[in-house]
Amino acid sequence: MRRHRTHNSNSADSEINLTPMLDVVFIMLIFFVVTTSFVKEAGVEVNRPNASTAQQQESANILIAIRPNGEIWIDNRAVDVRAVRANIERLRAEFPESSVVIQGDKQAQIGLLVRVMDQVRLAGITNVAIAAEGQ
Repeated sequence: MRRHRTHNSNSADSEINLTPMLDVVFIMLIFFVVTTSFVKEAGVEVNRPNASTAQQQESANILIAIRPNGEIWIDNRAVDVRAVRANIERLRAEFPESSVVIQGDKQAQIGLLVRVMDQVRLAGITNVAIAAEGQ
């Protein structure tokens, strides 16, 4: 009796298919990128006033800084008070569920802070907070 060698086709079946695992990894990556909220920094550091009732806010998408000399900073650039509304509307179009934190310096004029807050609310954002240092 003569034996024939047959090529075993089981070697092709024993490989691990990585395609489904890569699909899951890429889907998870897309999910995390889409659900991440990006913070728009003001661009300058200010000396915030102290407040004993200051509370930590979990998230804010848009930061506005008001310097002692009256400069207003949004998204790493100085803007005029008349341009605050247009900038906030542009940022709100990117992030529809935006909230705003105004970082006013201790030496900044309160009138300017109120004007900036008014422009933010005219842009359609009602969730506005003023930053302060906790004691």
